[in-house]
Amino acid sequence: MQDQSAAPGVNIGRRAIGAGCPTYVIAEAGVNHNGSAEQALRLVDAAVAAGVDAVKFQVFRADELTTQTAKVAAYQKSTGARSQREMLRRLELSDAAFERIAAHCRQCSIEFLATPFSVADLERLLFFGVRAVKIASTDLNNAPLLRAAADSGLPLLCSTGAARAAEIRGAVRRLRGRGAGSRLVLLHCISSYPTPLEAANLRVIAALRNEFGVPVGFSDHTVQPQTGAWAVIAGACVLEKHFTLDREARGPDHAMSLNPAELAEYVAQVRRAEAALGTGTIGMSPIEAEVRAVARKSVVTARALRAGTVLTPDMLTIKRPAGGIEPDQLDTLIGRTVTTNIGRDELLTWDVIQ
Repeated sequence: MQDQSAAPGVNIGRRAIGAGCPTYVIAEAGVNHNGSAEQALRLVDAAVAAGVDAVKFQVFRADELTTQTAKVAAYQKSTGARSQREMLRRLELSDAAFERIAAHCRQCSIEFLATPFSVADLERLLFFGVRAVKIASTDLNNAPLLRAAADSGLPLLCSTGAARAAEIRGAVRRLRGRGAGSRLVLLHCISSYPTPLEAANLRVIAALRNEFGVPVGFSDHTVQPQTGAWAVIAGACVLEKHFTLDREARGPDHAMSLNPAELAEYVAQVRRAEAALGTGTIGMSPIEAEVRAVARKSVVTARALRAGTVLTPDMLTIKRPAGGIEPDQLDTLIGRTVTTNIGRDELLTWDVIQ
C-alpha cells in the first residue's frame, strides 16, 4: 500500500495538481450546448463566473461513435431520440466551433478541455491545443485510444466509472507501459445519472490513491452542491461536475447538471473544505494562543512564602492562567528554595527559584 500523501503531482498548464495543491475544478459542459456553438460559448462564460479552473466538452462524430442500433440509456430518453446515433448527431459540434471555443477559453484564461472518444477525436483535440486529455469511463479499456493518449505526452485524466477493479489495474498498467504513469490522474466515478449520495462511495478515492500512488479525483454525477467538498475531505485533488444554463432544457445531461449559481456554490464549498482541512501540521496554531494563555495553568503558591523557604508539596497548587512555571514541572520544584517573599495565590516563575 502506498501512502496517500506520496502521490506525485501533475501539471495542467501552470496549475499543479496533487497533494498540497488547491483542488482542480472542471466544469463539465459536455453536450449541454445542444449542438450550438453560441450556447457553448455562454457555457464557457458561466464556468468562468463560477471560478472553476477548466471547462470541458466532448468531441465525437456520432456515426463513428455508435452503431445504428445502439440504444439510449434510461436517463437519455428525455431527448426523444430512438437511438444513440440519432441523439448524438444533434449534439455534435464542428471543428470550426471547437476552434472558437478553445480561443474563447484562452481569452478568458480558463483551461479548455474535451473528452475524445476515438483516436481521430484525440487528433482533433491536439490540433485545438488542449493541454490535457480526459478519458471517459467508457473508454478505460479502449486500448488504441489509451495508447494514443499516452503517446501524446499530455497529462491524462481517466475516469473509472462502471469499471471492475481488474480493468482499472489493466488501464493503469497499459498507460504506465507507454510512459504515462507520471502524468496520470484517476477520477473515481459512479456511472449512474444522477448518482444517489449513498452510492457515491467516496472512500474509493483514498483506496485508488493508496493502490496506484497517483493523484485521484472525483467525477461527480450527484446533484448536490456539497458533494465536491465532501470528496475533497475524502482526498480528491480534482473534481469534475456537470453544469448547464437550463436544467429544464431538452438533452441527456441537463436534468442532472448544476445551474450556474449552483456551480458557483459548488466551487465555494470546495474552497471552504480546503480551508477547513488546513496544513495537517501537528501542533498549536496561532489562533489558539489567546485561549491557551487564559485556559492553561501554572504552578501557584498555596500560601505566602518567605525568602529562603524550601518548597514542599503542600505549599503549591495548580491554577489558571498560563504564564508561570508549567504544571508538568511541579515535581522538579519540590526541595528547591524560594529567593524572595511571595504572596499567596501567585504564579511561580523560574527567576525566584534556586
